[in-house]
Amino acid sequence: MLLRLQRGILYGPVRSRRLGLSLGINLLPPGEKLCNFDCVYCQYGWTDAALLERAGEPAFPSVDEVLAALDAALPECDAPPAYLTFSGNGEPTLHPRFGEIVDGVTAIRDRMLPAARTAILSNSTRAGEPAVRDALRRLDVRIMKLDAGTAELFGRYNRPAAGIAFARVVEGLRELGGVTLQSLFTGGPGGNGDRRSVEDWLAQVKGIAPLAVQIYTLARGYPSERIAPLGRERLEEIRAQAAAEGIAAEVF
Repeated sequence: MLLRLQRGILYGPVRSRRLGLSLGINLLPPGEKLCNFDCVYCQYGWTDAALLERAGEPAFPSVDEVLAALDAALPECDAPPAYLTFSGNGEPTLHPRFGEIVDGVTAIRDRMLPAARTAILSNSTRAGEPAVRDALRRLDVRIMKLDAGTAELFGRYNRPAAGIAFARVVEGLRELGGVTLQSLFTGGPGGNGDRRSVEDWLAQVKGIAPLAVQIYTLARGYPSERIAPLGRERLEEIRAQAAAEGIAAEVF
């Protein structure tokens, strides 16, 4: 079953497989998936490409709304979250005032919950843009997507919006630096878990030189009928391939 879209700015804190107790921050329009990817495995289902044309309109929550929501919510948390995580209904960096929000959230964190860390789950498409890259660097943890090692697989697996080039995404990750890569592997005719695809992916990972790689597979609903979850044994094989190249990797 696909997940329901977030209808507010904040959600959780939730128990994350990768971050522990995390308070989610959704910068996208409430109840809508806004993403410049249309991944075959997305837990929210297929992307409505027409919504991308609305980027920059008032449907985004304002900077003041985001900061006010966080200021009000932190004292009400039963347990203090370890992370304040930009995620939500799509790609967080599509918010036209993403950098201002990063700075505001960081200031609130410093004042109210200094032990927490700021993080993002991003599809990496805007890492090559100077203003976005600078904002990403001001976060404590940057978990950036890379599922493919070739433009061909990138095109059919992540299904990017027009104008997004695989080579530019990879170069953006290199320029950003200090990233943790998140890579979702699947089987089936539409998947990316075969030997050749993994070898191509690993070649790109080596060039990016991430801090670590998070390897995982399907754990929730997904829209494509051409993919299937990979078994733990295959995921561990991929982890071992990365480790053999000196890349820290963990299966989640």
